[in-house]
Amino acid sequence: MVHRELLINGVLIGGPCDQGVGKEIAVNPWDGSRVGSYAEGGWGEMSAALDAAHTAFPLWRATPMEERVALCLRIADEIESRRGELATLLVQEVGKPITAAEGEVDRMAVTFRLAPQIAKALGSFDVDPGLDKRAIDYTVQAVRRPIGPVLGIVPWNWPFNLAAHKIVPSLVAGCPVILRPSSQSALSTLSLARLIHEVGIPDGVLQAIATPTAISEKAVTDPRSSVVSFTGSAAVGWHLRELIPDRPMALELGGDASVILFADADLDAALPKIVAGAFAYAGQICISVQHLRVEAAIYDSVRERLIPLVEAVKAGDPSERDTVVGPLIDEKARERVRDWITSAEAAGARVLAGGIGGGVLIPATLIEDVPAKHPLNCDEVFGPVLVLHRFISESDAVEQVNASEYGLQCGIFDSDLDRARRLSALLDVGGVVINDVPTVRFDAMPYGGRKASGQGREGGVFALEHLTEWQAVVTRQC
Repeated sequence: MVHRELLINGVLIGGPCDQGVGKEIAVNPWDGSRVGSYAEGGWGEMSAALDAAHTAFPLWRATPMEERVALCLRIADEIESRRGELATLLVQEVGKPITAAEGEVDRMAVTFRLAPQIAKALGSFDVDPGLDKRAIDYTVQAVRRPIGPVLGIVPWNWPFNLAAHKIVPSLVAGCPVILRPSSQSALSTLSLARLIHEVGIPDGVLQAIATPTAISEKAVTDPRSSVVSFTGSAAVGWHLRELIPDRPMALELGGDASVILFADADLDAALPKIVAGAFAYAGQICISVQHLRVEAAIYDSVRERLIPLVEAVKAGDPSERDTVVGPLIDEKARERVRDWITSAEAAGARVLAGGIGGGVLIPATLIEDVPAKHPLNCDEVFGPVLVLHRFISESDAVEQVNASEYGLQCGIFDSDLDRARRLSALLDVGGVVINDVPTVRFDAMPYGGRKASGQGREGGVFALEHLTEWQAVVTRQC
């Protein structure tokens, strides 16, 4: 079994025999077996981590850019060499199906390899003040400067790659990181921190500390964390925003992503993509397809074609390569999704495929005629449920999507690309994917939401918005 320590100021703390640091157990959501254990710190450990990052900041920001980039590339090499080990840990700790787990590890390596692009974006550029007659003897440069240590709070569903999205741009920008993993995936995120430590990161530049919620909330308000980057639920994220209204913060929160399916779309290509986008990883992805909005003229035929596709989705052991739907993360999540399905049926909805299932599995579920105010229609299910809707016009489709309190990503399947691009400008979401599902995310692109889905953007160079601030350097020529 695996045990993972905290990383504070270049030292691994809380080994199996260390009685001075608390320990927690990680349990496999598929079979209940013990995966391993990890150290959990209190305020003393968190304060030490904040101190270490604060002390390291002036040294790290002065480190040559080529050294920061080279470190990230060495980490990417090490990730790739340990692909199988890291993917297996994901399967065991969070129940992610093995093919999806391997995909996350591969993407994490790609995220670290974005370092040269990020470094290039940090270069200064000249500003032309020439319209002002007073500027004849002056030159002006705009330069991005790092703000300071970053507290990165990582969710359980992507404990590797979403940690990487907080680590890589911060390191390149010159900001030390305090990484706080989810208690449901601490082994994975702490394993990444240990890997980075073994590669040779300078002391204090990366801390990783599992803590109870109250300790991490206290760390959010501590002035030694200059920037907070949070990925998780909308309720928690907006609560943290209220605690620090005057500090830079990135919030990557929930979503209830839609697909708009027009009658002239290539259904042979679209429907398998929609099914995969709805049910991969049991729908535990914030950009999983939750709503399929179908043009009325093809609604009945789409429904009939979807039913066998959904029924064919394999649910089962996440270690098997043909599994798409593994277990939901815990019993609380399973009970909530089952309650939503049951209450929707009681209110008049029709389950066309799947249902509540049994044990740790909920099968891929297709449902229609869900009442407008039901949680399946107006909240994030975060489970393997796809809700069918009709629309009668372009404006109706846009209004349906925009009626959601969330605004993360949306997909449009349409052979008329001009129409799809025109509608994309009307959708109140952070990203639009044309002729594919909203579950598509490339790690270099800007990623984030509107409305309840968050604020700010992650993804390569776009994370620099909250990690740096512009400094004007004005020089008078002598």
